[in-house]
Amino acid sequence: MSGPSANVAVAATRSGVGIWFDQHLYSFVASLGRVLRRPWTTLLTVGVMAVALALPLGLGLALDNLRQFTGSVEQSRQIELFLKPEVGVERARALANPLPSLLVVTPGPGDARLVAALQALPETGLLQHDAAWRQRLQGWLGFGARLAWVLAALFGLGALLVVGNTVRLDIQSRREEIGVLQLLGATDGFIRRPFIYLGAWYGLGAGALALGLLAAAAYALDAPLQALAQSYGSGFALDGLDPLRAAGFLLAATVVGWLGAWLVTGHFLRQTRPTET
Repeated sequence: MSGPSANVAVAATRSGVGIWFDQHLYSFVASLGRVLRRPWTTLLTVGVMAVALALPLGLGLALDNLRQFTGSVEQSRQIELFLKPEVGVERARALANPLPSLLVVTPGPGDARLVAALQALPETGLLQHDAAWRQRLQGWLGFGARLAWVLAALFGLGALLVVGNTVRLDIQSRREEIGVLQLLGATDGFIRRPFIYLGAWYGLGAGALALGLLAAAAYALDAPLQALAQSYGSGFALDGLDPLRAAGFLLAATVVGWLGAWLVTGHFLRQTRPTET
């Protein structure tokens, strides 16, 4: 297609894209203004969501730090082999160069069979292997990780309900306005858009506040924890979220707010959609 018809088609396409962009930009800015005009409601909603989101995230960070702390406990994976007193240095070197009288073996998977094989050596005097303690520790860490995911799901659902209820109250306050828009033929997407952005703002604010709460908690705990670690001769220090994980958490919190608003708005529009006669 060429000539004036092609120019008209291109102009119409650009006009449609521009209108779509302008509508989203208006909803984006208008929803932010609505959030800022109601600071008390916003603070309550964001605060409750932030606490709900910070609890499972804090538990996950605590488990990550515990794993790092127990990294030094990897010594427990070592099998300490004490040779009999009568075993000479040359014989010990023949078993493992250049250890004279103590063999430290770091096993891979299936270390139980290795333990049995070493125990059966005629040169073995005492074999020390803390496998049971290590297995219990790994079991507790695995349980903690699963608990963190369960709490994340539960508290995430709670945050979704909080933002959904707040958006529902906002929808009720604009019920007449929405009814007029529906009678004028406005689409559900057009009506829903500002409320979805409103929920996304709540989620983003809650995520940022949750990160701030966790940073404050880490700051409060860092000094006594370092003093405790130094008393054991360790240089352990708390690690927080790296920028990539923090950005991912903010995105997840924003999606929770968006989803809560989307569900509530969709339910309302289905209930109030005008019937055709």
